[in-house]
Amino acid sequence: MALTKNQYLTYARLPKWLLPSGWPMEGMAPALATIHIFEGKVHSVVPSVQDDSGTNLSGGLVLPGLVEAHAHLDKTFTVHRLGELQPGLLNAIQAMKSDQKNWTYEDLFNRAEQALEQAYRNGVVFLRTHVDWVSEHTPLAWEVFGDLAKKWQSRVRLQRVALIPLGLLENKAWSRQIANTIRLSDDSQMGGFIHSSNFTYIGLKNLIEAVSNENLILDLHIDEELIDEPQGLPALLDILDGQSFHSRIVCGHVCALSCADESIALRLLDRVAKHPITLVTLPATNLLLQDANTGRTPRNRGLTLVNEAMQRNIPTMVATDNVQDAFCHLGEYDPVKALQLGVYSGHLQHAFDVWSQSICRFDWLNSATDKNFSLVGKEANFVIFDTKNVSSWPSNVTRLVMRKGQFITNTSIFHSRFDTHFNDQDKEVNDER
Repeated sequence: MALTKNQYLTYARLPKWLLPSGWPMEGMAPALATIHIFEGKVHSVVPSVQDDSGTNLSGGLVLPGLVEAHAHLDKTFTVHRLGELQPGLLNAIQAMKSDQKNWTYEDLFNRAEQALEQAYRNGVVFLRTHVDWVSEHTPLAWEVFGDLAKKWQSRVRLQRVALIPLGLLENKAWSRQIANTIRLSDDSQMGGFIHSSNFTYIGLKNLIEAVSNENLILDLHIDEELIDEPQGLPALLDILDGQSFHSRIVCGHVCALSCADESIALRLLDRVAKHPITLVTLPATNLLLQDANTGRTPRNRGLTLVNEAMQRNIPTMVATDNVQDAFCHLGEYDPVKALQLGVYSGHLQHAFDVWSQSICRFDWLNSATDKNFSLVGKEANFVIFDTKNVSSWPSNVTRLVMRKGQFITNTSIFHSRFDTHFNDQDKEVNDER
């Protein structure tokens, strides 16, 4: 289907974080926007005026393409074959190890592609998956997802992160060998699992050294547990304080901050703010795994200190994590629903105008963040929600998804709510392959 060369989305309600400084206000809300799309890319974003013509969104809420910052495609959609599951993180790890005998090329490819299909329809343009890497040898899933990334490159950017236990990295030669393999892999980064059950300072130091030498981004599972004194994050900061580390470090989970003494936790966040660190919270998995015991209502839910992190200008993201596996037997690949759970569990204020960036800011996963994030010049990838009410979002998740100026979802769902006209080209697209 040919793209319309010039397109206009008019009267769009964009979040405050996405608008340039000096954008006019209408009462307590920013003025509605007209987005000019030229040949599938955003040409300009300006305040709407009365005689603007195009696709009138009548104040509908609009976000750029969504980011799934933390997923596990090697584990996904396996819960149906795991049998009775015992509660807690370490039990989930053991359950997934027992399932790895089923991880053939076809099994991994098909389950991961199902996830990408789901994410794509929900508006995801970038998905970062962690891949279990438990020996010096490259895992099969790494190769499978490399092939899948090539197949899906025009629809969802799939990035791989090696999830390596610290004990393996005590061998400096292996840590260097793995880092070199990752550097030579397309669109790939290095990570590690840092937990009191496997903590080794030497392994962490070797990991950081290997990442630094290969100029990779580091993406960690760290302190994913409820302990009074976080172990991984202080050790990470001690190492970083003693050297110059210029790449991005992503710290996922950091549940221990939620039950540490508040003065200790806040001092750690003050230190985090001095480094190129992004936090990622995973509400669904943390709510299900932390303080989990059969027949007992959990008391501590494990959500890291997201509000305090944002107050310190620490980039803070929300992601889905596991879907229908031993770690989380529910869910789907939808960052909006992950954020909705985060809003409830974390008491996040101004979800659309402030917190929506936690599921859109791909630059927060890069080495350098974009302080003046702009739509102009980027592909016209948008998610348009079936609501004008900022206060209700993200509880209403019915949406239209636009890719490169074309809607890939059925536009008829909006006609009943908005005085909206869609061009003939804005019909459901079932296959862009």
